[in-house]
Amino acid sequence: MGPDHPRRRQRAAHRHRGYGRTGIGARNLPGTVVRENRQIHAPDLENLDPEMADWPGLLVARASGTRTVAGTPLRREGKAIGALIVYRDQFAPFTAEELALQQSFADQAVIAIENARLFNETREALERQTATADILKVIASSPSDVQPVFEAIATNSKQLVGGFSTAVFRFVDGMARLAAYTPISPAADEVLKASFPRPVAELQFFDLAKGGQVVQEADTENNPDGRLKELARARGFRSALLSPLMNKETPIGLIVVTRKEPGTFPAHHVQLLQTFADQAVIAIENVRLFDEVQAKTRDLSESLQQQTATADVLKVISRSAFDLQSVLDTLVTSASTLCSADQGMLLLFEGGVLKPHSYFGPHPEKFEFRKSLAAAPHCGNLSGRAVLDGQIAHVADVLIDPEFTNNSWQELTGFRAMLAVPLMRQGQPIGAMALSRTMPGLFADRQIELVTTFADQAVIAIENVRLFDEVQQRTRELAASLEDLRTAQDRLIQTEKLASLGQLTAGIAHEIKNPLNFVNNFAALSAELTDELNDVLKPLAFAGKAREEIDELTGMLKDNLEKVVQHGKRADSIVKNMLLHSREGSGDHRPADINALLDESLNLAYHGARAEKPAFNVTLQRDFDANAGTIEVFPQEITRVFLNLIANGFYAVAKRKAETANSGFDPILSAATRNLGDTVEIRIRDNGTGIPTEVKDKMFNPFFTTKPAGEGTGLGLSMSHDIIVKQHGGSIDVETAPGQFTEFKIVLPRTSNPSSRNRGQA
Repeated sequence: MGPDHPRRRQRAAHRHRGYGRTGIGARNLPGTVVRENRQIHAPDLENLDPEMADWPGLLVARASGTRTVAGTPLRREGKAIGALIVYRDQFAPFTAEELALQQSFADQAVIAIENARLFNETREALERQTATADILKVIASSPSDVQPVFEAIATNSKQLVGGFSTAVFRFVDGMARLAAYTPISPAADEVLKASFPRPVAELQFFDLAKGGQVVQEADTENNPDGRLKELARARGFRSALLSPLMNKETPIGLIVVTRKEPGTFPAHHVQLLQTFADQAVIAIENVRLFDEVQAKTRDLSESLQQQTATADVLKVISRSAFDLQSVLDTLVTSASTLCSADQGMLLLFEGGVLKPHSYFGPHPEKFEFRKSLAAAPHCGNLSGRAVLDGQIAHVADVLIDPEFTNNSWQELTGFRAMLAVPLMRQGQPIGAMALSRTMPGLFADRQIELVTTFADQAVIAIENVRLFDEVQQRTRELAASLEDLRTAQDRLIQTEKLASLGQLTAGIAHEIKNPLNFVNNFAALSAELTDELNDVLKPLAFAGKAREEIDELTGMLKDNLEKVVQHGKRADSIVKNMLLHSREGSGDHRPADINALLDESLNLAYHGARAEKPAFNVTLQRDFDANAGTIEVFPQEITRVFLNLIANGFYAVAKRKAETANSGFDPILSAATRNLGDTVEIRIRDNGTGIPTEVKDKMFNPFFTTKPAGEGTGLGLSMSHDIIVKQHGGSIDVETAPGQFTEFKIVLPRTSNPSSRNRGQA
């Protein structure tokens, strides 16, 4: 292949095509085409026009084998921005159509170039917008944390500015602190982290940046600051772009973008970095505002919680005026919860000892052990210290407190920080409220104020309960006095009624007694006259049946007179009992041995029954409580009651004995006493005929009796009821089963307050 071979010439042309750069307007074909903005056609480089014969590029063109060449301008908006050169390695001039086609290709090349430029600009703008949007998303998603924003700014700055590395700094308390950076290598990153924090005033560019200006360092090797040069060499950069973070004309940080090569950054990169700086400031301000809002929200939330807890405590105090424990438990629980305490306790000063009364915490099963540690207040215990001093005792760590000695409870529960607030009443400590935490550290001032408020409420609750108890006790005393007064009044009224009734009964009885005596006497006399009449009539003779009729009539008359005498005696007995029932007694109201009274009554009743009916027999059983003791009574009247009830029992067992003569019935009457404290119980029981239900409801009514004529008046049980109930303030009840038994139960108070020293009308 010879030197003129087309391929050899083509390779030579390619070699010469890259030689140097072609200046616009220079004496060469591309420069002339651009300068003159016209198409130039050279049909034969061997026979050029004289004006083109001395072109510097002519030798190169000929050496590459070019014979025919044409240059066409690339126009944008009528201005040439380049040239399209078409050549042939043989003599073949371009036709007009070919030249027009080259112009068309040149125009299309301009369109392609413009499209590429617009595409690149659009892509860069989109990248900037995307980066800005990404950062805004981070700002929106991290209102409480600025760190993700700094990291996003560092990453996007490096990428969009085409930097080597990026770092974001914050100015806090006069110090420049590293907030975020893009890593290079572990060694280089350690150099950066070791260089900060450092005083802002020591930064070389601070004086420029603090005014808000963007600063460029074209070549760090030319900077006189040795530390910057060392950092640049360690990190591997030569140029840097610095944009300050400005908040109301005050620098609060700095963004630094570096490159490996020296040189300045284009304007759009500077503008982009300023945009990132503004976003960083927005993020910082958002976090500050967010923190302020959160702080205010926390304050409001704490205030609301405290108000709610206080309201709950006040509700408990108002609803549990008599239940102090519920109030104390609520106070301790609320104070511990609101102050984030691990455990709380309330102690009261009683009998010289500080006693735990309420506990909140994780060790309720160990609270009994804490109660066993109750002792007189002393400085080794913060609660005791608060009581002794009457002031708040507050320790960040009890383990380093020189006076603390309550080691057993501390070792058991592990608390470290402790707060004790005294409960003050009228200037004197009455207890303490103590809170503790397992982590060392002081309680906040607001928490101390809250515990002090709860301590004051505890004092109010304690005072309320004390006053409530005093009022209740006074009310009970007044109620008892009122009841005593009413009882005395009732007894006085009853005495007056009974006195009036007794006087009326006595008057009626006296008025009845005279004519009744007259009836009884003349009935007896008439019976004797009947006998005398029969004696007179015996000698006389009567015709027919006259004698029989006379004897029959006198016999009937005598029988009637005997019945009159019998009923007259019963009426006389009733009158005597009425007088007895209505008479005024003179017995003394004094202490008496109840067992002795009952035993004496049993003996008197038994011997009286035996004297009246020698054949009568009954088994007496005694069950006396040795602790029954003495009671204040009218002994004479109580004896009358016992005799009446025992006599009724004797009558019942005798009647049943008569009804069951051959059944082996054994009459028994038992008497028992029992000590009931303020009262004494007496029971009198017989195994006689019992009392029917219809009779039981009427048995205490005056003049009601089921005994035959001459055997009872119906006043005994009525009189017994008045003596027990109205005179002595006791009670009398009866239990019975017809055909089996009857038992009277009497309950008498040990002390009674009769309306007068005399029993009055019974």
